[in-house]
Amino acid sequence: MEKAKCLIIGGGPAGYTAAIYASRADISPVLYEGMEPGGQLTTTTVVENFPGYPNGVDANALMADMRKQAVRLGADIRSGAVSAVDLSKRPFKVTVDGSVELEAEALIIATGATARYLGLPSEQKFRGLGVSACATCDGFFYRKKDVAVVGGGDTACEEATYLAGLCRKVYMIVRRDVLRASVAMQERVKSTPNIEILWNCNTQEVLGDSSGVTGARLQRKDGSVFDIAVDGFFLAIGHTPQSALFAPWIKTDEAGYIITDGRTSATNVEGVFAAGDVQDPRYRQAITAAASGCRAALDAEKFLKQ
Repeated sequence: MEKAKCLIIGGGPAGYTAAIYASRADISPVLYEGMEPGGQLTTTTVVENFPGYPNGVDANALMADMRKQAVRLGADIRSGAVSAVDLSKRPFKVTVDGSVELEAEALIIATGATARYLGLPSEQKFRGLGVSACATCDGFFYRKKDVAVVGGGDTACEEATYLAGLCRKVYMIVRRDVLRASVAMQERVKSTPNIEILWNCNTQEVLGDSSGVTGARLQRKDGSVFDIAVDGFFLAIGHTPQSALFAPWIKTDEAGYIITDGRTSATNVEGVFAAGDVQDPRYRQAITAAASGCRAALDAEKFLKQ
């Protein structure tokens, strides 16, 4: 059975950054990229808010550069998805693609979180062409334009008020006749003049052409169907952290996000660390994921050298 000093699971900003730092610390990291190399960031186009790129950077190019940097420094980056783990004792046992088995002295979980979508074919068709699950990431591209936000919870209200500061008009598409958000967030939405709430509505289809999203087709509870014209369509119906594989051993909150110890990346299992969106229900940005990947590698280095 192959043995690894430090095994990193996940190939997004957190995983690649952890590999960069772990390589420089000479702890010979092995990284498995999983089903989505580059992580969620690769579903967007241009990243405007990553430091060091005054003109923005293509999301896939940014991830490719992070990967190249990790490889240049000595990281062993492999394709493949971890299919089983045993964290009951060290060394930890990990199975990749149902067949390859490894033992790891330290483990960094950087598997990310997946945005929830409505499941519409048209929604998938226009991902990165007007459909987004991150207003902070992509809102800048819709300055002085009309957009829609799907959802009625705190996240949807936060996204809508953020977009209202950039956009001409923000429609909130809410499937019920009430918001699930806190009272404070509801008041903020209702007092923002360029937010219009469309109550009792479900999205039937995202409309668009070769240039991207042009609108959305909605259906009210009474069965009536109508279209709205928008340039951007934002999903704010939650994220699913990719932590289920580790649930028998690793403590999570009720939403599934891995709980880490204070400002460290340490989990409740000694030698197992978590970084990126799988343990961050709040920020979910490339830069914060990269920073937590740095912390995880430094924590793993300290653990291995003790």
